[in-house]
Amino acid sequence: MHSQLSFKFAKDASKTASLLLVTLVGSVVLSGCSDDVGKVSLGLFTTKDVIIDAKHDPKIPGVTCHISRIEANLDLADPSDMSISCRQTGPISHAELADIDKSKNGEVVFKESLSILFKSLKVRRIFDAENQTLLYLSYSTKETNGSHKHALSTVPLYGTAAWQKPLTTQ
Repeated sequence: MHSQLSFKFAKDASKTASLLLVTLVGSVVLSGCSDDVGKVSLGLFTTKDVIIDAKHDPKIPGVTCHISRIEANLDLADPSDMSISCRQTGPISHAELADIDKSKNGEVVFKESLSILFKSLKVRRIFDAENQTLLYLSYSTKETNGSHKHALSTVPLYGTAAWQKPLTTQ
């Protein structure tokens, strides 16, 4: 009986160690591929930092979104708090706009795992045809304190090659 318990404990410990190793290696690999443009420490006695990433819309490269989020090394703090700011940083063409999903749900343009607790950050692009504006909604896929955290940024098309005068209703 004692040897069976020891074997089960060793097997469980091995699985836990393997999961931890995969998580740490994945974090190191992903941090090497990151688009980090800023990192601000939240204090001398904390392991938490504010990370600022720059992400380019894959279908509309003239739009850059900056996303700030909390990174908590060796801490189970909630990384869902984030903000987003998207701006036109290059030309936006009518052909690029024609290639995007124009449904009310839009489409996911960025996705990133935030923690070992299976939270992920998604950014969805939605086109507001009436106002000729691209909406970028960032949100956490896991409920936190009874709410899914989210933020919104808009990129108006006015002044770009993609802008079309909205139809007026009378």
